[in-house]
Amino acid sequence: MSKTIALLVTLDTKDQEADYLKEQIEMRGHKALLMDIGVVGKPGIKADISREEIALAGGRTMESLLEKPTREEAGQVMVEGSRKILKEKVSRGEVHAVLGLGGTQGTSSCCDIMQVLPYGLPKIMVSTVASGDTSSFVGIKDITMMFSVSDILKLNPFTRKILANAAAAACGMAESESIFEMQKGDKPLIGMSNLGVLTQGAMEAIKYFEAAGYEVIVFHAVGSGGRAMEQMMKEGIIGAVFDYAMGEIADDVFHVLRAGGPERLTVAGKLGLPQVLCPGGAEHLGIIVPPHEVPATYLDHKYVFHSPVIFVPRLNMEEIQRVADDICQRLQHTKDKAYFMIPLKGVGRYSIPGGVLEDKESDNAFFSRLKEGLPSNIEVIERDLHAEEPAFVKEAVERLISLIEEKNT
Repeated sequence: MSKTIALLVTLDTKDQEADYLKEQIEMRGHKALLMDIGVVGKPGIKADISREEIALAGGRTMESLLEKPTREEAGQVMVEGSRKILKEKVSRGEVHAVLGLGGTQGTSSCCDIMQVLPYGLPKIMVSTVASGDTSSFVGIKDITMMFSVSDILKLNPFTRKILANAAAAACGMAESESIFEMQKGDKPLIGMSNLGVLTQGAMEAIKYFEAAGYEVIVFHAVGSGGRAMEQMMKEGIIGAVFDYAMGEIADDVFHVLRAGGPERLTVAGKLGLPQVLCPGGAEHLGIIVPPHEVPATYLDHKYVFHSPVIFVPRLNMEEIQRVADDICQRLQHTKDKAYFMIPLKGVGRYSIPGGVLEDKESDNAFFSRLKEGLPSNIEVIERDLHAEEPAFVKEAVERLISLIEEKNT
């Protein structure tokens, strides 16, 4: 069956590339929907959805935008208009993939548009800046970044090949018969956070959930992972949470690698979703450093290198109490019943008995502060186990299932 690929392109500067992409898509038996997100220059070819139509959808006329055009103002209008048009077309099943072209400005605009589109819809961005840090463009959505290598400025033998690959990728993704569907009935999709120091426990949890008839989406708790998990809660995709890893909170307190942002750990509580929590990985930080270099600030700490450039210091008593206070503050948003599981023998593989970051004094200070500060509706469960032990994980899973069943009765 023929699919429709929406092309986000500025037709004043990238008309040749857009025309070539359209040709490549049509060669594969699909339709290209050409959307002109340019403002100032004259379009080189005719768009299927004109810049005038997009501007109107964004709340302005093109004439008013051109009176005193600024990139910031005009760009936001075109982004908003494109978002509105694409969301409607996607919801009606009229667009099956989105492909954007751009440099720095074009990449920002196209990716801003893609951010509001549903998970699972193919989103490809061919960009001159895709070889660097693309986190500000990708955010927490499933955007595929493709490095153009050369500037995207008219056709040549090399850009033709890059664009042909991009068109083929978009068509192939659109053709995929796999459909992302939410679970129906009384068994919600479970969201679970995880870190490398908890992976064995996470695998145990998945096994127990699946045996009970539940499916699980696991999120790597490195900042973007936790935010994506919570975005899926907001979108109604995830209906219950095993928040197994809280390294994102520790790193947010100290403004380092895995920082989850101010909303992390608040969404499930605000939405009233069943949740079981564990402070996995919150006893250490993740810090990007030059290979094997120990920052002077942490010379007096226990530490290990997670990789040559990821330095992992153990938090001391004062530092870990700050993390506990922050966790408790965020969880004040939880109004319904929840469980907070404390593994007394270590919150991750590094801090188990004999582990490189074992520190019982710091652990005890952490756990005591948590128990003092958590809201009364969150029941604290202490077990003389470490976080990855099967018995600990099994109880956490069983408690989450009990909350789900209580909510459904």
